[in-house]
Amino acid sequence: MMGKLDELRRTGAATAAESMGAGVPPIPGVSVSGPAPVPARLQGIVKAKDAALIPLAKIGPDPDQPREEFDEGSLQRLADSLRERGQLQPIRVRWDEGRDRYIIVCGERRWRAAVIAGLPTMSCIIMEGVIEPSELLALQLIENCVREDLKPIEQAKAFRALMDRNGWSTRDLAAKLAIVQPQIVRTLALLDLPGPIQEKVEQGSLAPATAYEISKVEDPATQATLAERVVAEGLSRQETVAEVRRATPTRGPGKGAGKGRKATSRVFRTKPGPRLTIEFRKGLDDELIRAALVDALGQLDATRPAGDQAAA
Repeated sequence: MMGKLDELRRTGAATAAESMGAGVPPIPGVSVSGPAPVPARLQGIVKAKDAALIPLAKIGPDPDQPREEFDEGSLQRLADSLRERGQLQPIRVRWDEGRDRYIIVCGERRWRAAVIAGLPTMSCIIMEGVIEPSELLALQLIENCVREDLKPIEQAKAFRALMDRNGWSTRDLAAKLAIVQPQIVRTLALLDLPGPIQEKVEQGSLAPATAYEISKVEDPATQATLAERVVAEGLSRQETVAEVRRATPTRGPGKGAGKGRKATSRVFRTKPGPRLTIEFRKGLDDELIRAALVDALGQLDATRPAGDQAAA
């Protein structure tokens, strides 16, 4: 009885060993000790499910994109780069059922260059789900701001569109776009300038910062004359500031202000400390005052030695 039991045990052990591969020659490239370890180059890597190669014929631009102009020379250089090196970064698209194609969210410049280069497809990240118009505009604006692709007036129009659509203040917009509020105030001021001055800014003959100083002049005719002088004489921003001061004599608090109009000056008394006066001939509100104070602090910090700033 014991002999048969021992024989069964030996037979069972041999069968189990054989099922585990004992005595079987190894198959080349296959480990019998378990799955092969993941190579270092693939560790922690996850393939994106929303990336795809899409034919250019199924991709189209967004008609509401804030950018309106594309430099032909720059597009041609990018097209040459795409031919030689390929597409280094995917664009972002969303499917539009009504247009029966993918609409570009970010990357229209690369798409235009790909068309020039004759590429058959583009690498795209597909954004799923519904995107609200205001969110879409914010994404496009952030993309262009980061890449410094938008011209100043285009940027100002996009800022204004975002604020109007969402009921945002300049502070709200600054928080959403991670841009300092004074920059937004200065950019929006360009929209108050006459068309010919805006054209000079777009053409690059008048710097946006200098145009902002000119916007502080109330009379459009004086603005136009001063802009012509700045371009013709090559006046610096500081020289323009001096001309603006000469063209805008200071007023006493409330002088010339009728009922229902914004105050043109505000006085702040600090304890202890000096008295601060902020003036703006077009009228002041809390947002403008706050932006002016932030801008003034920035200018003050810029004039301080590096050691003093570090100590502060």
